[in-house]
Amino acid sequence: MRLYSTAEINQLRHELPYLAQTSDWLRDFLAKPHRDLGRPGPVCPFLPKALDLNSIRLTEVQAKGLNLEQLKDIVRDYRDIFLELEPKHGDLAYFKAIMLVFPDISADEALVLIDGVQRELKPFFVEMGLMLGEFHERSESPGLHNPDFRPLRSPVPMLAIRFMAESDLPFLQRSTDEPHLRVRYLEAYLTRMASVIRDEKKLQKAKEALAIAYSEQQFNPGQMPQQKVSKCPFARLARVFS
Repeated sequence: MRLYSTAEINQLRHELPYLAQTSDWLRDFLAKPHRDLGRPGPVCPFLPKALDLNSIRLTEVQAKGLNLEQLKDIVRDYRDIFLELEPKHGDLAYFKAIMLVFPDISADEALVLIDGVQRELKPFFVEMGLMLGEFHERSESPGLHNPDFRPLRSPVPMLAIRFMAESDLPFLQRSTDEPHLRVRYLEAYLTRMASVIRDEKKLQKAKEALAIAYSEQQFNPGQMPQQKVSKCPFARLARVFS
């Protein structure tokens, strides 16, 4: 379970070919602008500074023969490791990440395993103030500013763990997620971010997205059979800010 910084990987390239390939992709693709991105700046805005700070840690996970539940257990273990890594608090903590690289998972397996782990664990990560990102060469996740761009297509399957940031709102209010999931995501986002968001328009946008999710959940109560939905979709919204 050894974690390597990108600086260490650069010195051990021949011993860690898959981590080196992933580290190169982070530097040459995610940390750089792209003509199809649809906005100025790097594909991943936080990555250039994270690389400068040497705050990203990578590790290989041998997953051949493991099922979805076993992989979820591994990812949970690394979540706990991430939370214990310094820095735990402050502005620099937002540039910390652990990237789990899966060199023995095929492209077809990644569609099931990598996407499956991310989909099932994301709600629990978000409620802990964390983000869990999925990357592999057949990813169909679109760019935020260009739906034809595929920013998550990595050469080696990967899952990335980092702290939630103010800029994550678009990933938590996607209409492709069911309303009850958006409620969970947006409640967690507002609980953690409402006190640090300086732009009142962004804060209001998050509140409106949560109100919409509540309203949609009200009209689709069957999506949450174990939870009673309030007759007033704004009742829980008020409790978030009480």
